[in-house]
Amino acid sequence: MIVAGFGFRAAAGLDALRAALATAQHGCPPVEILAVPQDKIALVQALADLLAADRVAARAGGCPLTVIGVSPAALQAMRTPTRSIASIRHRATGSVAEAAALAAAGPGAVLLTSRHISADRMATCAIARGTCRGHNA
Repeated sequence: MIVAGFGFRAAAGLDALRAALATAQHGCPPVEILAVPQDKIALVQALADLLAADRVAARAGGCPLTVIGVSPAALQAMRTPTRSIASIRHRATGSVAEAAALAAAGPGAVLLTSRHISADRMATCAIARGTCRGHNA
């Protein structure tokens, strides 16, 4: 399973999330799951709905995207290659996007891409591959 994890500022919009996802998933298999901290799930659900509409418009088909809210404890338990001071201060993890992707992808998950930052610097996205839904999510 391929998971896109997101981290973003409170003022981020759909365009920032979409841009971060487009950059992060370049060269990766298609994303099946979107993962985000539990308290930020609404905006990512809106992104999933928008991407589903894009797929219908393009007649691309595919499965609908699942959105998973990741608990604070699961985010903090993940070891990430990125060490953002802001992420550590606010979420006690080096990268919210990387931690969300890894936690949702499950035990033994690996990052396919470290976090990518949207051009407006409002959102980050990282892609992970896992074999099952994370028990920590």
